Amino acid sequence: QTGANDLQTKADRLVQMSICASLARKFPKVTIIGEEELPADEVTEELIEDGHCEEILKKTCPAQYTGIKEEELVIWVDPLDGTKEYTEGLLDHVTVLIGIAYGGKAIAGVINQPYYNYEAGADVVLGRTIWGVVGIGAFGFQLTEVPAGKHIIITTRSHSSTLVNDCISALNPDSVIRVGGAGNKIIQLIEGKASAYVFASPGCKKWDTCAPEAILHAVGGKITDIHGNSFQYNKEVKHMNSAGVLATLRNYDYYASRIPNTVKQSLVP
Repeated sequence: QTGANDLQTKADRLVQMSICASLARKFPKVTIIGEEELPADEVTEELIEDGHCEEILKKTCPAQYTGIKEEELVIWVDPLDGTKEYTEGLLDHVTVLIGIAYGGKAIAGVINQPYYNYEAGADVVLGRTIWGVVGIGAFGFQLTEVPAGKHIIITTRSHSSTLVNDCISALNPDSVIRVGGAGNKIIQLIEGKASAYVFASPGCKKWDTCAPEAILHAVGGKITDIHGNSFQYNKEVKHMNSAGVLATLRNYDYYASRIPNTVKQSLVP
């Protein structure tokens, strides 16, 4: 481990090896950008996944994507989003994120929650996979909206700051939920547990937001930086989302209009 704020577990590296090697073998021309810097070792065969999901293949590819060439895709991988929470045993915060971008835009994503239901007893199915494609929709969960007029803000658990808290206070929320992991926060939005994900800080990276963005956009939600700028996911882009995150399933403009100028001035895109 390399310090509390940059916890790097063996799980991170093994998961990324498995995802990246499996994708690279099947789609050798795509660009894959993962959170971990991995050595160029030979990956053992047991880490290679060569199956595919029949459920996804039954869907019709949206017309705007049928002509895409493999080399035009960028895949952003966060092998273990919520690492700090993982090491502290908060297993429901943990997700595996795989986002697919084309033309700099997030177009498809997978959020796997390996420990979903881990507290529900012995006989439940552990884990679930949420996936979505812009133009098809999102699957693996029950889309739910927060009750009308409720303003529940979800934000960081372990990267709080004066700026983060000042921004939330300005939104005058009914309640604030603090949890780990960007993937986990987006799940709370699409399952109706929170109305806005607000993070007025530069800590988030492209591999944190690509998959969640695609799933959120697939169901009509919106995610931007604190200034309202869209995220770009082409392979040359810097990895840091230095101007924070604002995401909602509905009513984006309500929250965007209430972000204080002092917060915006502190976060440079």
